[in-house]
Amino acid sequence: MSIRTGVRAQDDIIRRMQESFNRESYTCRNMALVRLGKMHLRWCQECNVPVLEEEVCGRCGGRTEAVNMTPPGDARPGFEYNLDLVRDLLDQQFGPGSGEALLPHDQVFVMSKVPGLDRLDEIISNGAVVATLRYDLGIGWRVLPRVKGAAHILKKASKNLVVADIGAVEPILGSQNLMAPGVGKVIGDFSKGEEVIVLDPEQRALATGVARMTSDEMRSAERGVAVKVRWSERPADPEPRNTADWQKALEANANVMRRRVYDGRDFVLRLVEQYKEIPQVVSFSGGKDSLACLLLTREAGLDLPIFFIDTGLEFPETVEYVHQLKQELGLNLVIGKADDEAFFGNLEFFGPPGKDYRWCCKTNKLGPTVKAIVEHYPDGVLSFIGQRRYESEQRANKPRVWHNPWTPGQIGASPIQDWTSLHVWLYIFQSGVSYNPWYERGLDRIGCFLCPASDMAELSLVHSSPSFERWEGFLKSYAERKGLGPEWVEHGLWRWKKVPPSVIEELKRNIPGFEITRKEGPRTGEGNLRLRMQEGFSPCTLGFSIEGAFSRDLDLEQVSSVLNMVGVVDSGANEGWCAVGNVTVFREGAVIAKGADQEKIRRDLEKVRRAVVKAEECVGCGVCIARCKEGALVLTQGRIRVEANICTHCGGCMEPCPAISFGDAAFDF
Repeated sequence: MSIRTGVRAQDDIIRRMQESFNRESYTCRNMALVRLGKMHLRWCQECNVPVLEEEVCGRCGGRTEAVNMTPPGDARPGFEYNLDLVRDLLDQQFGPGSGEALLPHDQVFVMSKVPGLDRLDEIISNGAVVATLRYDLGIGWRVLPRVKGAAHILKKASKNLVVADIGAVEPILGSQNLMAPGVGKVIGDFSKGEEVIVLDPEQRALATGVARMTSDEMRSAERGVAVKVRWSERPADPEPRNTADWQKALEANANVMRRRVYDGRDFVLRLVEQYKEIPQVVSFSGGKDSLACLLLTREAGLDLPIFFIDTGLEFPETVEYVHQLKQELGLNLVIGKADDEAFFGNLEFFGPPGKDYRWCCKTNKLGPTVKAIVEHYPDGVLSFIGQRRYESEQRANKPRVWHNPWTPGQIGASPIQDWTSLHVWLYIFQSGVSYNPWYERGLDRIGCFLCPASDMAELSLVHSSPSFERWEGFLKSYAERKGLGPEWVEHGLWRWKKVPPSVIEELKRNIPGFEITRKEGPRTGEGNLRLRMQEGFSPCTLGFSIEGAFSRDLDLEQVSSVLNMVGVVDSGANEGWCAVGNVTVFREGAVIAKGADQEKIRRDLEKVRRAVVKAEECVGCGVCIARCKEGALVLTQGRIRVEANICTHCGGCMEPCPAISFGDAAFDF
């Protein structure tokens, strides 16, 4: 095959996948396929196990086949929790035994997350996508079987079945819906909107889709769409399936994993030699990817410390697991810890974090990380980090080695940048080392228990965790104070400062009469610091002036100290003012800026505004301390102070700062 022909063939596959993906659900129609790297998943039909990369099975020597799946193709093992969930749902949807008919105990299956409004996972068994597991906002989980999966489900299915008459078969295969006149028989009772399997007259799986009528309506209707067809295939008998387990999968992938481990180990050793003048650590989160990194460094014969940041928002099981692994492997554990109230103590000021408002990453992760690096590795550190390209577009575009802009002195390196989740899991299974228990409870990534980046499917899993109780209590109290309705908490709308219209639309589709309610809540305190401005030509100075006022009195001593970041400070403390250049700030909150150049005055004033906000709203996270090369910044009673006699006024320590990024709103002239 020529390169040109090969590219055309690959494009054709992607086009067909996009068409199939669009049929999956209305939640996905406007979401593009996300290609983050090569699609590595293949399948050995003889061994009935997944095989990564190789066209030849490492166990039996037979040919493997590429799995036609949706990008990004980051497959992972299906655990017992996933098996039980899918089986229970299928039993509810199609009758007892349907779940085991699709996913027997004597076989393995993998799952792969694909773009969706909330959670969407393709279920892959016997070398094909047999179903999709979807979480619908306001409803919950449901399984959408594909035709190959439906063929197995039919062995036990007893309801939600629609038999098409012979005249409807070809139109359905031509991507048409099943119309009411084409319904031959309806088996079981179901409601409009439920998943159904369409059979041909010989009782073989023909299509799957969603009922557009109730079962009773379908039995008597003479016109209209009976079933909105999502997938259709020419009927065939179910494919035979050999038994399999994960030991077989390890044997089948032995060659590729040997090559991957060798590459990772070689990468680690080269980096250690290149940066031998600074210490090396493994950044450890308690998750699978950082565990794989740790194991690779040990394969390289290194005994590096593990560097764990306890954000104060970890699952108790994660913290326990980190200490357990320390004992299991005899590790040197270095811990950086967020202050006890770094999160809950700042909630009243910042409000709930959101997908578009992640102040907590600065106060609870970045701040403690910077402090710990400054304390333990003041001259810099090489950190091996479990980052993978298949996690996100942002990470797909990052190099394998990088200088961390947020934590000066830290060089990050990822030995597993090009690994998929299945590479990672096969390596962990092969090692026999214990892993975080939350993976077997349904989570596919481990982080903070209340992370706003979580989807509702994940939050439904952790909702029963004791850690979540305090958080939910705050959300309910906050909603009441702000005049927000119960749906703001119940449906996870707190995860955004501005809720996407697509989320609102789906909730309205799924919940009859759904509306977001909001009433004027009581005023609470003085609120965040704000600056109101007036600007214009000044007849007194024959120049340009801006006058304004902050929303409350200022701590002039604190403000005067932090203003050193902007420039040399002239202070009239007894008179209640301080100034930088031609911008003067007063104790009662007034601010005046004057000059001949209008744009320069605006720029200077914005710098001063940011410094005042930083001074007044400092939460003591310590992020800025490590950014000062002169050592001019110190924390005093939980707030930043600038040693004026050391400061060079370069401004390099001004940001990143959660107070500036999240605690205020920039003014518009």
